[in-house]
Amino acid sequence: MGGLSVAQKQNPADKDGMDALTALRLQIEWGADEALADLPIDRLTGPAPVARPVAVAVPRPVAAPAPKRALPAPALRAREIAEAANTTEELRAALAAFDGCALKDTATNLVFVDGNPASGLMLVGEGPGAEEDRAGRPFVGASGQLLDRMLASIGITRADCLITNLIPWRPPGNRNPTDAETQVCLPFLLRHIALVRPKRLVLLGALSSKAVLGSTLGITKMRGKWVPATIPGLDAPLPALPMLHPAYLLRTPSVKRDAWADWLLLQRTIAEDREK
Repeated sequence: MGGLSVAQKQNPADKDGMDALTALRLQIEWGADEALADLPIDRLTGPAPVARPVAVAVPRPVAAPAPKRALPAPALRAREIAEAANTTEELRAALAAFDGCALKDTATNLVFVDGNPASGLMLVGEGPGAEEDRAGRPFVGASGQLLDRMLASIGITRADCLITNLIPWRPPGNRNPTDAETQVCLPFLLRHIALVRPKRLVLLGALSSKAVLGSTLGITKMRGKWVPATIPGLDAPLPALPMLHPAYLLRTPSVKRDAWADWLLLQRTIAEDREK
């Protein structure tokens, strides 16, 4: 009888199969001289395709839109009180009686309005300073004197416009009002605008511009053009012109050229309105 094959010479104790070395020898004895590929090779068309893992697309979670922040209780009460006023006299009385803003406790006077409500032009500043707090009128200090000169440079006076502020009480030490204080005072300003119904609105400073327009842009990016302001109680948006505040011009004289361009724009617009 012939000799035993490699398979027949494997360890008798390995009943379930052969070890790796024995299997390799068997492959050589059978004539296998290269490793097998994962996929069949087509020798006529080219090399065997490389098996690559299939990428499974995992859907990304879609972020829910940020919910609108609810107004705090004092701001909601301020809106209710302001909307109940049917005249500017009622609005002033409502502001004088309102106890939902702590600025009232430290201020000397309520600073409400100055000028002509029938002019069609309404100027809105930021808040009163020490001189305004003592006098109870907006823009009577150094920035007010500059405002008077700028108005005169385009041929108008206080009798040709209505002047008010977003914040009607002076913040202690002339500090910037907090977001909560601005939210409480804004409904009274918006109601004031709706009651006066001006044709044009000039927003002096970043604080009043951002609050009325609901914008997060800086004043240098907002200024120089008329933009629509949505005012509750008015049927259509109101043309508004954001401007640099006179107090900012006193601190930064280098921007007076930009401010002058804005005043010239206001002058041209007023002239065009008169021609219509």
